[in-house]
Amino acid sequence: MSDQFLAGRSALVTGSTSGIGLAVAEALAAAGASVVINGLGSAEQIEQAKAQVSQAGAPTVAFCAADLRDVSAIESMMTEHAGIDILINSAGVQFTAAFADMPAERWDSIIAINLSAAFHTMRLALPNMAERGFGRVVNIASVHGLVASVQKAPYVASKFGLVGMSKVAALEYAAAGSRESGGVTVNCVCPGWVETPLIEPQIQARAAQHGGSREEGVRDLVREKQPSQRMSSTADIAALCLFLCRREAHNMTGAALPVDGGWTSQ
Repeated sequence: MSDQFLAGRSALVTGSTSGIGLAVAEALAAAGASVVINGLGSAEQIEQAKAQVSQAGAPTVAFCAADLRDVSAIESMMTEHAGIDILINSAGVQFTAAFADMPAERWDSIIAINLSAAFHTMRLALPNMAERGFGRVVNIASVHGLVASVQKAPYVASKFGLVGMSKVAALEYAAAGSRESGGVTVNCVCPGWVETPLIEPQIQARAAQHGGSREEGVRDLVREKQPSQRMSSTADIAALCLFLCRREAHNMTGAALPVDGGWTSQ
């Protein structure tokens, strides 16, 4: 039987109709939390995500379609779910282009979804968490919140900003609650390469160059940056997020935790 340490708690996970966000939502559900998911996708994909979170063990599962580029939509979502104990900001978008060629609208969209949306959810959730003496905010940043890569100016800017903003919030709420209540913490998880459906075509293309070996395809894809030469799974990232939600993690706050196979140690 799984550890139901989040029984009676509620969580909101943005960007949770697929990928890392969905894996985190499932992990929270398995620990007993009621879960609100948010994200893009077809009606079928959304229903499938809800079903997976429910099957994982969530007492209740709801979906909120809030457009994270729209502050009023975020405010409505946070008003409707004002009692959440756990906030996971996992929504993120990416676009690559040289600095001079980056479309202005891409900059605006990436900053809005990756950074500004997290600010708005946090500013609305944290005061209520502080009043109750327990709250967890986990922001899914990136290795690109710690180091840069070419042709990713808005993405890197948004993730560096997310790490810095999280440290500010962590400081402001560090004294809320107690060891017994669990306190209020704000942390970032910073993944390197993670195996998701979005990068599967890249893996298959590299595998084809290595006689169809998926393992060799992965190694070839990640070896330039990630010394471990292996990817994390979405479940790996979810497990770390889940640990940060434990009462015992009450003094882990303001951290930016890399899960990057040694990338940022170079």
